[in-house]
Formats: sequence, C-alpha cells, structure tokens
Amino acid sequence: MNEVKAVARDASATEGGGLVKVRKFVLHVEEVLHEFGPSADPPQLKGYIAAVTANPYAGRHVKDLLPLMEALKPLGIQMAERLIAALGGKERIKAYGKSAIVGENGELEHAALWHDPGGYGMRQIIKPSKAIVPSTKKVGGPGTVVDVPLAHVNAAYVRSHFDCIECRIADAPRANEIVWIQSMATGPRIYARAGGLEDKDVKGEDGLK
Repeated sequence: MNEVKAVARDASATEGGGLVKVRKFVLHVEEVLHEFGPSADPPQLKGYIAAVTANPYAGRHVKDLLPLMEALKPLGIQMAERLIAALGGKERIKAYGKSAIVGENGELEHAALWHDPGGYGMRQIIKPSKAIVPSTKKVGGPGTVVDVPLAHVNAAYVRSHFDCIECRIADAPRANEIVWIQSMATGPRIYARAGGLEDKDVKGEDGLK
C-alpha cells in the first residue's frame, strides 16, 4: 500500500471565485497481488484521491448551493487527472466511483454537490464512460471512514467490477470542512467469478450493458 499526502501549493489557494479553498490532497493507491490464491496477472490497482476543503456553507442554511457545485468543476478534473496518472493512464481505468464527507457544521446536501463535478471530472477524461458513477456520502468528524464505491466505467451490469476502497483521513473533515473523493481501479476484483455480463461482452451503448 502506498499513501502520499501532498499539501496544496498554497494552503490559502482558492478556486471558483473563492468558494473552493483546498487545505490538502490525499492520494492513496493499492496493488492487489492475490487473495490467498494464485498470483493475479495482472494485479489490480485501485485507489482514491481526496481533497480537503473549507465548507463555505458551514453553520448556516443557504438556499442556493449551486455556485459551489459550479466552482468545484475544475477541482474534479484536476483530481481525476492526478489519480489517473498514479494508476498508469486513462486507458487502464476500468472502474470508478466517488464520495464525500461533510464536517459536523455542514449538511448532507452539501456532499451531494459533488455528483456533477466529481463524476463528470472523471468521465470527461475516461473514454468511453457511459455508466453512472456510483456514490456514497455522509456527515462525520475527523477520521470518519467512508467506503468509496467502484463500478464498471461503461456498463453498470458488469458485476465483476463491483468493489470499494476505504477512505479515512485522520484530521479531516474538521467541523467546517468537506472531503471530496474520487476512486478508480484498473480492473475487476482479481478472482471475480460471480457470473453475469463480462467486460469483453460489453456493448457500451446505454451505460448498462
């Protein structure tokens, strides 16, 4: 397991007109060699990238949340590019997912703002990517654990690619922060044998099969 924590170039740096203030990024990659059976050939790489940002809506009710959704779009692309590079390039990405954790002074709906920028940030780069990006979200404090889902990028019925990766950041989210997360994998679970539609048989027309 390889985990790298990179602080933003400027801890006060902002994007999206000042709504997106990044405290740090966390990049985590796992290489699955076996599950007490034969060696995987090739091994599965899976990982996540997380951005810890200030929550501009913490501690108050704001009716119009869409400005933050719009402001997050460049961050979604930037994060996707970094995770793709860590996993060996966009041609290798076969599964993806996303998640968000809101600090206790925020609300669950704030996490929902990641659906568009977090998902389409990946789909703009990974081609083809017709399948919906699976998602989880929750409210919690520093060290909150979230299972970030993974599913096939082009056909949701491919059950061999249903997976997840656990994300936990010891000092985030603080009460007035949000953790935005994207996940990706280079292949299915290494011993996938639960039947169903196989990757090689995907038509990729409707995001399902």
